[in-house]
Amino acid sequence: MRNPLSRAALAGTAAAACAAALAGCGAVATSTTSATSATGAASAAVVAQAAAVTFPLTVKDGSGASVTIKAKPTRIVSLSPTATEDLFAVGAGSQVVAVDSDSNYPTNAPKTSLSSYSPNVEAIARYNPSLVIATYNENGLVAGLAKLGVPVLMETAPSNLAGAYDQIEQIGQVTGHASQAASVVSGMQQQIAATIQQFDKKAGGATTLSYYYELSTAPYYAAASTTFVGGLIGLFGTPANIADKADKANDADPGYPELTEEYIVTANPQVIFLADNGATDGGQTPAKVEQRAGWSNISAVANKDVFGLNDDVASRWGPRLPELVAEVAQGFEQASQAQATPSAG
Repeated sequence: MRNPLSRAALAGTAAAACAAALAGCGAVATSTTSATSATGAASAAVVAQAAAVTFPLTVKDGSGASVTIKAKPTRIVSLSPTATEDLFAVGAGSQVVAVDSDSNYPTNAPKTSLSSYSPNVEAIARYNPSLVIATYNENGLVAGLAKLGVPVLMETAPSNLAGAYDQIEQIGQVTGHASQAASVVSGMQQQIAATIQQFDKKAGGATTLSYYYELSTAPYYAAASTTFVGGLIGLFGTPANIADKADKANDADPGYPELTEEYIVTANPQVIFLADNGATDGGQTPAKVEQRAGWSNISAVANKDVFGLNDDVASRWGPRLPELVAEVAQGFEQASQAQATPSAG
């Protein structure tokens, strides 16, 4: 399965949203206090708007285009696994008539053979949609559906956590579920803040451990600190991302450098996160990493601090983001305890 938060898929976001970067594009809340205060402000604003939302409604989508929805959509087609999760989370699931072939969550979503990466206008039109939500404007998707009078809301990969929240709120707004969307965002913010707070207590404060976030092998691609995922990991303090020194701003895909095995082994990360552990994403596991030639001396491998992530959650930016934050927290917590053990004696 193609990973929307992978190096390749976020290449388009590099142009549209600062290479999906946190640094220089806005920051994720770095403390429980700021995360909690943001929760109240954002939620109150959306709840206040909810009662005032009427159709026709015009919004500016992720591509910067103005999209007008004439009436509350009752036949929605989602061409984005993240948008599918958002729709069901905000209570618009009953309005969804079709989702793309990669939308595997929730399990009751009306999954079809529609492609999110290579959309077919004619195939989409057969569902008689009143709204289409997509991430990629390929094959003349927007223009083709515009000729049929069907609005398309482009929800591209966000550059930071605030952008992910904005998308959920916008999807709630355009589907007539603004207040539910506000509740979803509020819940996410509270869960993430609680995870960070709990981590700080268990790990004894923010972490400075070095890490490697693997997106693929053959070749090895990593996510640098400037990416969406790098920003999430930055919530835990100032972890040192080994990919940062190899990242080049003028590269075709800044934020997603290709690394050699020699580079990774020499960098000696203390924690390794695998976002390529799904069967269709490479099938990498901690056990397979241990078997890689020359990797046994890497601190993360030697201390068994290699963690396979839920690759679906790691590749999306929807309501399950707190689960990804919790997985990262667990990894850093275990590694922090392992690092502290030798000095205890």
